[in-house]
Amino acid sequence: MTLGGDEDDLTAHSPRPQSLVFSFLGIYVLDRDVAVYSGSVIDVFARLHVSEEAVRSTLARMVKRNLLIRHRQGRKVYFGLAPYATEVLKDGRRRVWETGAVNRDWDGTWTLVGFSLPDTRRSTRNDLRSQLIWNGFGLLQNGLWIAPGKKDVTDIITSLELGDHVTVLTAGAFKPTETADLVRKAFDLERIARRYRAFLAQWDVPQPLPSAPDDLARQLLLHTDWLQLVRQDPHLPAEHLPHDWPAIRAEQLFQVLARKYEQPAAEQAAAVLDLLPV
Repeated sequence: MTLGGDEDDLTAHSPRPQSLVFSFLGIYVLDRDVAVYSGSVIDVFARLHVSEEAVRSTLARMVKRNLLIRHRQGRKVYFGLAPYATEVLKDGRRRVWETGAVNRDWDGTWTLVGFSLPDTRRSTRNDLRSQLIWNGFGLLQNGLWIAPGKKDVTDIITSLELGDHVTVLTAGAFKPTETADLVRKAFDLERIARRYRAFLAQWDVPQPLPSAPDDLARQLLLHTDWLQLVRQDPHLPAEHLPHDWPAIRAEQLFQVLARKYEQPAAEQAAAVLDLLPV
């Protein structure tokens, strides 16, 4: 994330359009049984300096990926959520509002995933690593990944057709292994902390993004930033994190700002959104 503090700060602050679209859909379309007019989306994202061309191409790609469904009414094209997009957005909402930035209820259990794949399946190996990281796993040692808590990786293994190449276990740490050592070895704490400190530097100021035209723009950027953070966070047990772990303050700040922007942003959205019941 690029930080900015002058009149160009909104231009500098530029998440990918698809990430912003997901935030928009999660707030204004999810669970409402509606589709949104493409022109409305273009109007909203003009506030974020996202071009009409970028919006249209993003929506088209999301249709091709079976994330959105087109609906036509006269000459207008509306976009509604496909089932997979609904699942993704509900998962994002859970991570933002329910899971939290740190794991306060950890029971001491680890999920272990071990695998050995031949060089002929190098691409599959890379895909597996990416999906494990996305699901909160860290590399403990060669071929052995761990994540706190019980993680269901059945879908990952099935989708990659790994069969007998993968072993999945749950376990707890026993002497001489210390849980704190597992956390330190498998996860880059400093890298995770830097992400949260960057979020605080951007948002923990008297007036975040002063060049943003309104609270709708700030709301979408805030939610996008925060969701990207928590989706990259392995949700490590709180008792094994530094006492000044920045995720805790960042989470409190997100919740304060989200509540602050919610009502004015909803009013601004209502003024521009053309919604079609589906």
